[in-house]
Amino acid sequence: MSERSSLRVYNTLTRTVEPFVPREPGKVGVYVCGMTVYDLCHIGHARAMMAFDVVVRYLRSVGYEVNHVRNHTDVDDKIIARAKALGKGGLEVSAEYIAELDRDLDAVGLVRPTVEPRVSTSIPEILEVIRLLVEGGHAYQGPSGDVYFSVENFSEYGKLSGRKLEDLRAGERVEVNPDKRHPGDFVLWKSVAGAATIEGAEPCWDSPWGVGRPGWHIECSGMSRHYLGDSFDIHGGGIDLIFPHHENEIAQSECATHVSPMSRYWLHNGHLSLGGPDGAIKMSKSLGNVITIRDLLASVPAEVLRLCYLEVHYRSPLLWGQDVLANATGALDRLYQAKELVEEVMATGTEAPIDSLGEHGEEVFVLASAFPLRFRNSMDDDFNTAAAMGFLFELVRAINRFGNDRKRRRQGKLALAPVKEAFRLCSEVLGIGGYVPAAFFDELKVKRLGPAVAEVEAMVADRAKARAEKDWAAADRLRLELESRNVVVMDGAEGSTWRVRVS
Repeated sequence: MSERSSLRVYNTLTRTVEPFVPREPGKVGVYVCGMTVYDLCHIGHARAMMAFDVVVRYLRSVGYEVNHVRNHTDVDDKIIARAKALGKGGLEVSAEYIAELDRDLDAVGLVRPTVEPRVSTSIPEILEVIRLLVEGGHAYQGPSGDVYFSVENFSEYGKLSGRKLEDLRAGERVEVNPDKRHPGDFVLWKSVAGAATIEGAEPCWDSPWGVGRPGWHIECSGMSRHYLGDSFDIHGGGIDLIFPHHENEIAQSECATHVSPMSRYWLHNGHLSLGGPDGAIKMSKSLGNVITIRDLLASVPAEVLRLCYLEVHYRSPLLWGQDVLANATGALDRLYQAKELVEEVMATGTEAPIDSLGEHGEEVFVLASAFPLRFRNSMDDDFNTAAAMGFLFELVRAINRFGNDRKRRRQGKLALAPVKEAFRLCSEVLGIGGYVPAAFFDELKVKRLGPAVAEVEAMVADRAKARAEKDWAAADRLRLELESRNVVVMDGAEGSTWRVRVS
């Protein structure tokens, strides 16, 4: 492959936009923090995974061989609590939710990672990192049996988040414990007392420090090291993971291996928040305002959700509201109308010279021809999907304007030929525009109208019959009734078809 030396990424570690240069030419190792699997995935979780799905897709599209690792946290306090409430084993509960997660992410069109390790199947790799830390004097076992990382033993602690050691306080998933030598010390191995078993609600394993289970942070160091090595190219996750999770990963990994940096580039996506009367509101189960992927996809095609994410740069916050969903649905409807028009012309049209097709025909040809370069330039700019989407819908608007000239569009095969590559790029890299148009419109019908689809079909058939019998009053009455349901009927030589009107 030819190196994509023009690719630039924002590196949280250095707080600058840098040229992307992988450790090994032509190959990229990517580690992304996955889900803690104790419930269904919501659209905030999906945004993080979607961001890095596009990163991986783009790297592959320009020729890199990508080893994409995304973990499952299947041993955790929240899973244990859920298992106890259900009277099940912790690993049984997490396995059930991993299956549900896979189902949801497949529905949204995410490409499966190269490997998806679990904590429960990575215990030897995790124990090895802890061993190195204890033997190197970077970790200690407290009186209660828990093993802690000593933050004071890593002089660069805070280099990712910018926090100073003296300012650290107990935060997310950081226990306040008198066994700690410093408040910022974090657990590597949790001691489990009693007759606990792997099959129980709180799974446990034997270790040199007694029966227990891994802490949260150590799991990713064990798994990333095993699958990608002591140093790799890209580590990704949500902005909320910068501290303490990713900060602690760096500390424990670099102390264990004496290799720095653990990851050359740290990429973090912005939060998804709900829009409220007082501004942004965090989506959380405790507030009861969670929108699951599954619930959302019951009402819109999956590409609508993808487009909602892609129209905002992955590092920017995304304020979610009904207008976001409605705007994305309308945009995709226009995209598939354009794609349908292009397919029709390419199948049945003729090849008139570009300069005979008027300003709209020339506009389409120019925009479509320039699209691949403009697309790659935007993606090379820290995976700027928002700019790429702008170029795509500029082209879509031009296609639909050209389509309004029925005479010229029938002669537009040459003008529309470059559009194929534009649509291919968006489908391959962004997961947008890959449907057959009729399939998209049919899915939109079902998700907008539900069981009423059959009733609408019957009304359209009745109207067609009325027109055939020249009963214009009945035909007009049915047309008006259909319009009141946001149904648009298209009459053609081969009969009548219909679509849902998307405002």
